[in-house]
Amino acid sequence: MSRPQVIDDQEHERIYERVAAIDVAKDTGMVCTRTPHPSRPGSQRATVWTVKARMGTVRTLGRQLARDGIEIVTLESTSDYWRIWFFVLEACGLAVQLVSAAQAKNLPGRPKTDKLDAMWLARLTEMGLLRASFVPPRAIRDLRDYTRARARLIHERTRCWQRLEKLLEGALIKLSSVASKLTTLSAQDMIKAMIAGQRDPETLAGLARRTMKAKHDALVEALDGMFDDHHGELAALLLDQIAALDATIAQLGARAAELAAAMPAAWGTDPDGTTGPGAGTGPDAPVLNAVTRLAEIPGLSPDLARAIIAETGLDMTRFPTAAHLVSWAGLCPSARQSGPRTRAGKKGRGDTWLRGALGQAAINAARTATFLGERYGRIARRRGKAKAQVAVARSILVIIWHLLADPAARFTDLGPGYYQARTDTDRKLRNHLRQIQALGFDVTLTKAG
Repeated sequence: MSRPQVIDDQEHERIYERVAAIDVAKDTGMVCTRTPHPSRPGSQRATVWTVKARMGTVRTLGRQLARDGIEIVTLESTSDYWRIWFFVLEACGLAVQLVSAAQAKNLPGRPKTDKLDAMWLARLTEMGLLRASFVPPRAIRDLRDYTRARARLIHERTRCWQRLEKLLEGALIKLSSVASKLTTLSAQDMIKAMIAGQRDPETLAGLARRTMKAKHDALVEALDGMFDDHHGELAALLLDQIAALDATIAQLGARAAELAAAMPAAWGTDPDGTTGPGAGTGPDAPVLNAVTRLAEIPGLSPDLARAIIAETGLDMTRFPTAAHLVSWAGLCPSARQSGPRTRAGKKGRGDTWLRGALGQAAINAARTATFLGERYGRIARRRGKAKAQVAVARSILVIIWHLLADPAARFTDLGPGYYQARTDTDRKLRNHLRQIQALGFDVTLTKAG
C-alpha cells in the first residue's frame, strides 16, 4: 500500500453562488445566469436569453449582471467574437474569465444547442471547474497588435522574395544558386540592372560586391538566361511591394518600441536611482529595462524581445513557475499516465506566436559560441535539429521567466565549455575501456604531456 498524498484544495474547487455564462456567436450571445432560487433554499434557478453583440446591448447586460450580484462571468473563446463581450463586461466592473472550448465541452451523447451550451457552461462555472485563459492587460494587448502585424508583414515579405526567385527561375536566371540569398546588395543590384534593360552576363556579374566578386565566373553562367521585358515588369512590381513592406515593417517596429518603453513595468533604473522610459539601458544600470534585459540572451534581438513580451506580458505572477509558462506556450508534452504505464503525450498548441518567436531565437542562438549554442549542437547530434530547436526554445523561455520575475536579475552565459567542464573523466575512461575489453583487447593508458 502506497503512502497517502495530501493535496491542498485548489481554486477550481470553490463554488460560486451567482454566475453567468455566455455562449458566444458572431452576431449574438446566449446568456445564462444561475442565481439562488427565491422560494426554494439551497436550489438554483437558471435564466436564459439572447443578447445582440453590440456595444450598447452588451453594456446594458453588464449593468444588469452587476445589479444581480453576479460574481463571475464565463465566456467561451470562439474565434475573435468573444472580445466585445470580454472587454465591455470587464469595463462594467465584472469579473470575466475566458475559457477554451476544450475546457467547456459538453458531455457526449447529449443534444447540442446554444441554450444547452450556455446552461452547461454556467453549471461548470458555478462549481469552479473551469480554468481561465490568459488575457493580458490593455497595454500588452496594444503592443501585441503591433508585433503580430509586424510578424505577418515579415512573412508576406518573405513570400515576395520567394515569388521573385520563382520568377527568375522561370526566366532561366540561376542567380539564387550562386548568391547566398536574393536579399544581398549584390543580388539586388543585378536584378535592378536587368529590370533597367541590361542583359549582358559579364556586365551584370561585374556588379558583385565584396566576397561575391570571387564568384564572377559562376555568376556569368548563372545570369545567362532568357530574361525579357515582361519579366522585368513583374520583378519591378515585386521589388516595389518589398520596399513598401520594408517601410511598413519599420514603422510598426518603431511604434512597438514606443509602446514597450511607455510601460512602467518595463522601466529600468539608472545608477543615480532615476527611472523612466529611457532609464536602465546602460551596462552599469542596477535594473535594466525589460527589453534590454531579454535582449542580452543569445539569439534575442530587441524586436524579438518585444514580440515575446507582447505574448507573455510582464507580470510573471500569472505563471507560478517557469514550468507553467513553458506548458502554456506549448513547449512540453502533456501528461499521459494510467496505472503503471506512462505514455509520451502530445504537445499542446499553446501560443503559436510565442513559439514562433522562440523558435527564431533558438535558431539564432544555435549559431553562437554560447551555452545555448552548445546545447543545440549536443541535442541536434543525438536527436535531430527539430528537437534541438524546441529544447533550446524551452531553455530560452525558462530564462525569460526568471528575468521578468526578478527585474534585478541579469543574464549570465555559462559558456560553451559548461558541459565539458562537468564531464567525469574517470567514468568516461572506464566506459571506453569496458567497451574495448568486450571486443577482446587489453589497453594500457598513459596520460599525455
